[in-house]
Amino acid sequence: MAALNKKSVDDINVKGQRVLVRCDFNVPLIDGKITDENRIVAALPTIKKLIADGGKVILCSHLGKPKGEPKPELSLAPVAVRLAELLGQDVKFAADPEVVGENAKAAVEAMKDGDVVLLENTRYRAEETKNGEAFSKELASLCDVFVNDAFGTAHRAHCSNVGVTEYVDTAVVGYLMQKEIDFLGNAVENPERPFVAILGGAKVSSKISVINNLLDKVDTLIIGGGMSYTFTKAQGGSVGASLLEEDYLQYALDMIKKAEEKGVKLLLPVDTIVADEFSNDANTKVVSRDAIPDGWMGLDIGPETAKIFAEAVKSAKTVVWNGPMGCFEMPKFAEGTKVVAEALANTEAVTIIGGGDSAAAVNQLGFGDKMTHISTGGGASLEFLEGKELPGVAAANDK
Repeated sequence: MAALNKKSVDDINVKGQRVLVRCDFNVPLIDGKITDENRIVAALPTIKKLIADGGKVILCSHLGKPKGEPKPELSLAPVAVRLAELLGQDVKFAADPEVVGENAKAAVEAMKDGDVVLLENTRYRAEETKNGEAFSKELASLCDVFVNDAFGTAHRAHCSNVGVTEYVDTAVVGYLMQKEIDFLGNAVENPERPFVAILGGAKVSSKISVINNLLDKVDTLIIGGGMSYTFTKAQGGSVGASLLEEDYLQYALDMIKKAEEKGVKLLLPVDTIVADEFSNDANTKVVSRDAIPDGWMGLDIGPETAKIFAEAVKSAKTVVWNGPMGCFEMPKFAEGTKVVAEALANTEAVTIIGGGDSAAAVNQLGFGDKMTHISTGGGASLEFLEGKELPGVAAANDK
């Protein structure tokens, strides 16, 4: 994958033009109240830049999974209200169940430079996720310029992030997307070395291509979390009742061999914290990684392993982390993840956290502001680490 050089909002001025911006306003709602507005706040820099240019700013996003029909509880109406407060200006909400309807057309028609309109949930339309031509054309008909700032859906080809670009001359990325491309795309392709990757999480199967791709790029690969037990078993250890993917034992051995051939340092746990049941109240003990007793399950890396992993991060210049080291949602099994997060917080290296569970863990443990970049997309960040081309990124104009 060559370095990605996409046009961004900094390469254009949209004065007097209608700009459709695909944001990620997929925020959690309880009884119509937004319980976490991080994604709205993260979208502000791009929106403010376009307003400052004097563009007519039309925002769109999906929210939840309405499965192609209007579901009032998944309306973006509350987002329009909060966005107006955050921007300090009016945000006109176009409440069309068909997204591009009479309200939207009239609102866009009446816009003055610097005005903001928010469209209804794009997934109210069944064609959205199928990248249907008609809906893409309708979205494109509202604008002169398209800006994609939603990395969370970049690995999917939908109408509102890919289809629409076929009918608009200018398609660029926003600040959030630019940051993801810079860090997850380009830093991984051309890292400052030593480059260390830390992979955790439950399953080897979901990270097959990631392990394979990263072994071609890193100096050190650290494997923790539930997926490490498949490696232990493959090497002849006993893993008790720990998570295990029998079908991936040979794959684990192949990866160990590949690391050897590439001269990549592969670090696996040396000890593990085991429990007699999957619960925070379980009895626990620390055992050697390959001697887990029958009926016991490994739920976190052990203290010795945590030390080794933290040490390996110290001399790194670039670190990518995807997947927790244990069941961090239970305090008893969060220590391994915490030690690794702390090591990353205290290093001078560029630290890149893949989305999903690792992002949640880092924020929950209070180390979020110490990381260089925390990805906003779980699935999208994984596919970037696999070296795949993301449709939402590919659709933007090259510089």
